[in-house]
Amino acid sequence: MQPSLRPVRTMIIRTLAAAVCAVALVAAALPAQAQPRSGPTTARLDSGWVRGAAGDGVAVFSGIPYAAPPTGDRRFAPPATPEPWTGIRDATAASPSCPQPAGFDAGGVQVAGQEDCLYLDAVVPRGTGHRRLPVIVWLHGGGMITGSAGQYDATRLASRGEAIVITANYRLGALGFLATPALDGGGADSGNYGLLDQHAVLRWVRNNAAALGGDPGRVTLAGQSAGARSTCAQLAAPAARGLFARAILQSGPCAVPVLSRAEADRNGATALAEVGCADAADQAGCLRALPVADLVALLPDFGTPAARRPERWGPVAGTTYLPEQPITALRRGSAAGVDLLLGTTHDESRSFILTGYPDLTAEAYAAELRAVFGDDADAVLATYPAAEQPSPVIALATVQTDRTYACPALITARTASRHSRVYAYEFTEDSGLTAAGQPMGAMHGWDLPFLWTLRMPQAGYPDLTAAQTRLSDTMIDYWTTFAHRGRPASSGAPRWPAFGPRGSVLGLSTEAIRPVDLADDHRCAFWAALDQT
Repeated sequence: MQPSLRPVRTMIIRTLAAAVCAVALVAAALPAQAQPRSGPTTARLDSGWVRGAAGDGVAVFSGIPYAAPPTGDRRFAPPATPEPWTGIRDATAASPSCPQPAGFDAGGVQVAGQEDCLYLDAVVPRGTGHRRLPVIVWLHGGGMITGSAGQYDATRLASRGEAIVITANYRLGALGFLATPALDGGGADSGNYGLLDQHAVLRWVRNNAAALGGDPGRVTLAGQSAGARSTCAQLAAPAARGLFARAILQSGPCAVPVLSRAEADRNGATALAEVGCADAADQAGCLRALPVADLVALLPDFGTPAARRPERWGPVAGTTYLPEQPITALRRGSAAGVDLLLGTTHDESRSFILTGYPDLTAEAYAAELRAVFGDDADAVLATYPAAEQPSPVIALATVQTDRTYACPALITARTASRHSRVYAYEFTEDSGLTAAGQPMGAMHGWDLPFLWTLRMPQAGYPDLTAAQTRLSDTMIDYWTTFAHRGRPASSGAPRWPAFGPRGSVLGLSTEAIRPVDLADDHRCAFWAALDQT
């Protein structure tokens, strides 16, 4: 007769029950860090817990991975989901920048940053109660070859505006935008890795905004210069539709074309030859095996004068991710319903032209116009005579500002306003700076310290005066109320009318906040007529 197994079974069940109770008792007795709870400086993200640091009225979470390291076989590949982690990840160290040139020496280009760079920083206001806050996602500038999330301290922007601010890195230069048939495949075209990184940031925000106290339905994608150009591309990208409700474009109008796939492929072929991969049996493998410095060294041709320098790296149209030029997509309604705030500074191109042409004479000015505009040079010279400006180099900078910034911004506003609510501005505050003995005026980038505390001493911006600090407060109010409600406003400041048939543009300066005639001041009718010839 077989012995009964019931006593054995009973003993096993009792033993397991005791073990479960013991585990529960041990868990209850563990120190607090083993049982994290959401608090002012802790959050449970989709990849795991993070602990940030307390700032001035904000919590700061730094160095959060939004994608896996784009290294090894992931170099020149779409961003992959980051690995989750256990325990609480320290989020107090600044995000490392993506590889970029830091200078030149006898050995060539000095490299700053690292390839494992797909991180973001989040600044979250404290003491705002249980309200879901809007989220501003900032894409840095730097010509698609430099810049980083860590250059922008969002404390004032976030705390005064009661908005969560995300700053993110994305791949730059050849690592971010090299296009070649050798790298196509895997469901993605080559050339837009930087844009795909930005898309991954937006998806991360959609998944994690609520964990930080944010509203995933009120995301504003914003950027300046290359960051604004990137935002234009995201406005045009079908895959980005629905990931953000509003957009801010500072000094990067969508009417300026991005590279076509044919242009990008030509740039790619030149790059392969420069790094010795053109004749490799496995060109993709050759590129992935290169030292990162060899790829960072693939820079634009800085020997070509700024007014004629071709673009080497940037978003590529005619691809799966970006099928059309941004302005074409906007005209078709790709961003219909996305509220838009956009503008430029009054003297954008002085940042590039004054130092590039320090001794420009009237004769050399005319010659440069002929080199840039060919048969149209006489018309441009008649409209912008050197004698009309303080110097020939200021005249050239004015031509470039009107042609590549102010008037394309007006075209962008008019195009987008057919489908969306648009607010347009011109930042006209004089910086008081000079370069090569010439006034910089309201040059490219001078609006940034009015919104951010910048960690870029190389920019050389002066400290804000008391009057400029008041203007800064007003601009932060305008920008963040736009993120809250889709309409910029500031208590005690002039009302900002939406852009309409008359082309209302708000001028921003300490002298006055009032409408300006952008089209007349920057001779946009001339440029429109020239484009028709």
